[in-house]
Amino acid sequence: MDFLYAVAGLVLLLLAGDALVRGAVNLSLRLGVPALIVSLTIVAFGTSAPELLISISAIREGVPGLALGNVVGSNTANVLLVMGIPALITTLHVVDNSTRASYLQMIAATALFTVLAFLGPFGWVSGLILLGALGMMLAHAAYTARCHRTNAVDVVACDLDESELEGADPHMSWFKVIGFLVIGLVGLPIGAELLVNASTHIAKSFGVSDTVIGLTLVALGTSLPELATTVMAALRRQADVAFGNVIGSNMFNLLGIIGVASFFGKIPVAPEIMTFDIWVMIASSLLLGLFVLRRKSITKIWGVILTALYVCYIVMVF
Repeated sequence: MDFLYAVAGLVLLLLAGDALVRGAVNLSLRLGVPALIVSLTIVAFGTSAPELLISISAIREGVPGLALGNVVGSNTANVLLVMGIPALITTLHVVDNSTRASYLQMIAATALFTVLAFLGPFGWVSGLILLGALGMMLAHAAYTARCHRTNAVDVVACDLDESELEGADPHMSWFKVIGFLVIGLVGLPIGAELLVNASTHIAKSFGVSDTVIGLTLVALGTSLPELATTVMAALRRQADVAFGNVIGSNMFNLLGIIGVASFFGKIPVAPEIMTFDIWVMIASSLLLGLFVLRRKSITKIWGVILTALYVCYIVMVF
């Protein structure tokens, strides 16, 4: 039954996450928020909502290792798997300068998170630091959004159309927008509770630590919304939207999720995460820079390499 509950929770998370993204995207567009900012923030953060609910539920259930493992594992999956699988479908080309700036912010967030992890358990002080950094990054995003209302030099960075956003529907009624938001906000905590409880029982029955379950099963499951969004962006030949979704999600995972979750209880850092998993996350983040900073396309060959690296990582974790 635990496996059935885990699958049910995962399916509910995916459906509720998709509903939340659709509702948030169309609400933001109706309120006049630029499409670029929506793709880098609301879509990215919306697809990270399952990780947030999972982490909070894990801490409340007394398995904080699952919370941290979920974040570290999700960030690794976002780069290797979420960028690897779409590249198997079509080549992803980097053409937008704004992607490079967002990537550098993601690296800064990764460095900050790593330093705090080495300093000890994540508590409310660490949470304030992480949320403060997230606030600065959002402020920078809001500042750059002003180019949508001025004659900016970087026209390409400001010229994302609303149709580029997964779930955007200019004809969606307010009733549907609110309905999607309600479904997402109600479904996410229920799905998170089911998945955390079931995963914890599975881990105990097989003698697997909650940290390993968080790094693998839960991390992979909660990365599916990012994967779905990125695949759609790849099919639409909108590589920068795909990169923006992954980069924004990774920043929110490190700064927002752990920042908020740390107020619900201390999050200890397991030795195996410090000696192996966090370094895999850092290495995968730096590998993404090979494509973003050098504007190197992610071809099908690279898609195979990235996906294979993730499979090897999962095997090594177990």
